[in-house]
Amino acid sequence: MDTARPQGGAAALAEPGAGPDATTPALPAGTAGTAGGLQQRPAPSPGLRTDAELSDATRDDSSLRRFLRGLPGIDPVGLEQRAAGLATRSIKKNSKLQAIDLAISMVDLTTLEGADTPGKVRSLAAKARRPDPAQPGVPSVAAVCVYPDLVAVAAEQLAGSGVGVASVATAFPSGRAALAVKLADVRSAVDAGATEIDMVIDRGAFLAGRFGEVFDQIVAVRQACAGRRLKVILETGELGTYDNVRRAAWLALLAGGDFVKTSTGKVSPAATLPVTQVLLQAVADWHARTGEYRAVKPAGGIRTTKDAVRHLVAVNEVAGPAWLDPYLFRFGASSLLNDLLLQRRTQREGHYSGPDYVTVD
Repeated sequence: MDTARPQGGAAALAEPGAGPDATTPALPAGTAGTAGGLQQRPAPSPGLRTDAELSDATRDDSSLRRFLRGLPGIDPVGLEQRAAGLATRSIKKNSKLQAIDLAISMVDLTTLEGADTPGKVRSLAAKARRPDPAQPGVPSVAAVCVYPDLVAVAAEQLAGSGVGVASVATAFPSGRAALAVKLADVRSAVDAGATEIDMVIDRGAFLAGRFGEVFDQIVAVRQACAGRRLKVILETGELGTYDNVRRAAWLALLAGGDFVKTSTGKVSPAATLPVTQVLLQAVADWHARTGEYRAVKPAGGIRTTKDAVRHLVAVNEVAGPAWLDPYLFRFGASSLLNDLLLQRRTQREGHYSGPDYVTVD
C-alpha cells in the first residue's frame, strides 16, 4: 500500500468555518499538470504505524462484521449541511486558472458505452494527452478509462505519455458474476496494458451482510492486478445510507483498495458532495491510524467547473491539502473536461468562448 506523501499538494483552499462569502488563497505554482508523474511513489512517511484494531478486524468474518458495524454513525443532516456550506465557497479570481488546471490533471477521461469503438478510444486518448492543442500549457489528464476489450487501443495511443490506462472490470457495472469470471476480466485488462483497474463490489452481498465475501473478492482482485492501482467502486447510490457508504469504504480499505470510488456512472444518484465527504473522511482516518495514503474518486454527475471546484474545496477541508494531487484524488468524468477547457479559456482571455471551442468526444 502507498505510504508516501505526494509532493507539491496545493495549499489550503479555505479556512475552516469560513462563512459563505469566504474565498480561497492562491494555489501555489507546480500543483497541476502532474499526470506524467502519477506512477512515481514519494518517500515513505516516517513512523508507519500498525493499528492493532485494524489487524484484528480482518482476522475472521465475525471480527470484520463487528468492526464495520461498530464504526461511528453519521448524522445525515449535519453531513448535508456541511456539504452545502462548502458548496458556497469560492476561489479568488487570480487562483481560478490554477484550480482549473489542477482539476484537469485529476480527470479520468471516460467512455463506457456499448457503442464504443477503437476509433472513439483513439480520439479520446489524443484528447487526454493534449486536451487543448491550441494551448500547450494545458496539462494532460490523469488517465483514460475504458472497457477491457479496448485497453490495448488506449495503451498503444498513450504509450510514453504519462497518462494512465484505466479499465473497468469484475462484471462492470453490476458486479454480479462468479469470482473466476471477475478475475479473468481483470487479468485480460492487465495483459492488454491497463495500469489501473476499476472494480465493482457485489452490492447484493454487501447489503446482505456478507462482508467477508466482499472482502475476499477485493483481496483476490488486488492479487490479480499484479501491482496495478486498484479502484474499488462502491456504487454508493445503491447502498441506501451514509453509514453503509462508510462501512463499504472501510471494507475496501481493509482489503487493500488504493482508491475508494463512488459510482459506476450507471446508477442515480452517482457522485454527490456529501458522499464524497464520507469517502474523504475515511481515507483521512485511515491515514491517521496507519500512516498510509489512500485515494478517492467521485464519478458520475460531475459535469461543470463549479462542481469540480466544490469537490476540491471539500478535499482540502476534509482530507487535507496533501490530497490535492492526482495521485490521491480523481474525477471520473466524460463531459467535465470540456467545461474545464471552456472556463480555462474564459479565465485567460476574459470572455466566454462558447461550446464550439472544444472538441466533441
